[in-house]
Amino acid sequence: MRRIAFLLAACVVVTAPANAQMTADVKFDAGNYGTMVSGTITGHEYFDYHLGASAGQEMFVELAVTGTNGSGTAYFNILPPGSDGVAIYNSSINGNSATVDLPASGDYTIRVYLMGNDKDAGKTVGYNVDLSIQ
Repeated sequence: MRRIAFLLAACVVVTAPANAQMTADVKFDAGNYGTMVSGTITGHEYFDYHLGASAGQEMFVELAVTGTNGSGTAYFNILPPGSDGVAIYNSSINGNSATVDLPASGDYTIRVYLMGNDKDAGKTVGYNVDLSIQ
């Protein structure tokens, strides 16, 4: 009986769907220092936008919810180059608009994600992210 229970538990772990992760590289048009990106995320998904910058530059990020079938609890984190998930800015704590002095050169990640009931109940949130580097 224990063996059957173990096999059933193993099957559940193996067949459970993985969290979706989406990524995109952000490039500015020639002569521009910023752009707007748009998307949607559902439940446990998150979207990573990668953007190259140099130490000493200033990054501006502003997230606006454009539509939802939940309460619209979308946020973003700014992850520095080489980060293992530790953010230099967390909008769920500090607000959905930020200007950050960049400490290092390399590729930064702006991670858009859901929290609370929207995340847990699998709700969908549409958003726009205004990005610029100066």
